[in-house]
Amino acid sequence: MNIVNLFPGSFGSNCYLCEDSGHAVVIDPSAAAPSILRRLLADGCELDAVILTHGHFDHIMSVDTLRDAVPGLKVLIHTADAPMLTDGDKNGFDFFFGQERVWRGADGLLADGDTVTVGTVTLRVVHTPGHSPGSICLASESEGVLFTGDTIFADGIGRWDLWGGDYETLKMSVDSLRALDGSLTIYPGHGESEVLRRSLRYAAQYFR
Repeated sequence: MNIVNLFPGSFGSNCYLCEDSGHAVVIDPSAAAPSILRRLLADGCELDAVILTHGHFDHIMSVDTLRDAVPGLKVLIHTADAPMLTDGDKNGFDFFFGQERVWRGADGLLADGDTVTVGTVTLRVVHTPGHSPGSICLASESEGVLFTGDTIFADGIGRWDLWGGDYETLKMSVDSLRALDGSLTIYPGHGESEVLRRSLRYAAQYFR
């Protein structure tokens, strides 16, 4: 699987293209839609779906523009975060900018253990609430990767003071990642990639 990070996206968020065998998904479309579509065209990949690790505005900016450009494109999000797309208070835009900003609702809802296929690669949904109620990670053990959204970063963890966030829940979610292979490379919603076991060591300092 080829992973392309179209950083910088909106507000410093990472936007990942996952490409395999002529197919692709976008994880967290923070980058402008034209830049996403140009890269897909250059790589000769058909866009199958958009997967949202959570519903905060800085990770969903291009969702509707991509849907308008790619007929039939499916936008997938965990059930618990689905209300964030259509509510400017829940998605954080009103909190930061004092105005309403909403997007169209999801086309499909995800749950823990669900899978999304990209060419020959399978991404498995790992529900990791705490940053938001429906935050997820996406794991592919065969590819050695874990897309972590804002659950865990290379050197820290996501905030828990926005709508639906909860410190104790986030702590449990981060702890649950210890059950995964520590050699997985994480691709977080902000910042650089890192090996999971190292990120978990950094995260531990936030839970003392």
